[in-house]
Amino acid sequence: MASATSLTTLEDEVNCPICQGILREPVTIDCGHNFCRSCLTRYCEIPGPEPGLLPSSQEQIHRCLEFLKNEREDIRRIQSREDQRIQVLLAQIATKREKVISEFEHMCWFLERQQYLLLTELEELGGDILKQKNEFECLVQNEICRFNALISELKEKLERPAKELLKDIRSTLIRCETRKCRKPEAVSPDLGERIRDFPQQALQLQKEIKMFLEKLLFELDYEPAHIFLDPQTAHPKLLLSEDLHQAQFSYKWQTSLDSPLRFDRAICVLAQAGFVGGRHTWVIAVDLAHGGSCTMGVVNQDVQRKGELKFRPEEGIWAVRLAWGFVSALGSFPTRLSLEENPRQIRVSLDYEVGWVTFSNATTQEPIYTFTTSFIGKIFPFFGLWGRGSSFSLNP
Repeated sequence: MASATSLTTLEDEVNCPICQGILREPVTIDCGHNFCRSCLTRYCEIPGPEPGLLPSSQEQIHRCLEFLKNEREDIRRIQSREDQRIQVLLAQIATKREKVISEFEHMCWFLERQQYLLLTELEELGGDILKQKNEFECLVQNEICRFNALISELKEKLERPAKELLKDIRSTLIRCETRKCRKPEAVSPDLGERIRDFPQQALQLQKEIKMFLEKLLFELDYEPAHIFLDPQTAHPKLLLSEDLHQAQFSYKWQTSLDSPLRFDRAICVLAQAGFVGGRHTWVIAVDLAHGGSCTMGVVNQDVQRKGELKFRPEEGIWAVRLAWGFVSALGSFPTRLSLEENPRQIRVSLDYEVGWVTFSNATTQEPIYTFTTSFIGKIFPFFGLWGRGSSFSLNP
């Protein structure tokens, strides 16, 4: 019996389910069935089942055909997804290309301007050196002429008789003793200081170039985030612009429907889109004309929307606050930061995988603060505002 079963299994493996004959140019598809290449090709081309096939064979073919069709659809879906991904990558590359061109054009203009200023300063220094050289030579010649005159006068008196030599000798000696040589300087102290301090201008240029390279590398590494504010989350005291790139504080409550998404006590708003990975950066321009405050950073998608909101990492908020001329990092305990310059534009940079939220002065590139954490779930850009006339706007 076992032998008969083995023969049946062997027969199934060497026979084609379509023509029931020995396999010719056998083809094995992913489901494990074997077919003649010509039979499978012919069967896939006709709309209905092949006449003369046994029901079991038809079922096998139909199952295999459905399997192949599903595999084909999977490949098409993969192709579509990858095409979309390629289009996105090409668009990121185009954005980076424009950024590189823009940054280098600006740097070229800056370098040309600095070259002009440095060469102008060198020409002025050269002109002042020649001017003082001429003044020095004129002074030296005058002194030489004065002493030559005194020497000639004394020689002339020595040739006179003794009686005449003593005449007016006292006044002559007094003039010789009192007319000491003035010691002129070829380079004045002021000009010397200007020459000495000139390399400092080149050091400043070196600093600017270093900042440019750091900024360029940073912007090539991080994706500019195109952020739109979400009206559904905005507190009623926030006026949003039509393009959803700006917000302004208002003491008057706006007419808006309450929803679980909307902040009802904290005067805040989220971005429409969040992030679940990658490196992203955006810039906030802040205007606190009357001493208000502006808070910015990122939050977890499930951040508390109702009631009092505590701005700290334990609550899923990583943010800094500008208020009354100071910048504070809102950690477990707020920390006032010491900065060289009070920023008007702040760059926020998110590295999701590493877990960094970095804040810097978008104008000077001065670092402000970095939070380190581990993100879980979707993270949203977050903004808070308070104070009459206070506002902010978003830039990529």
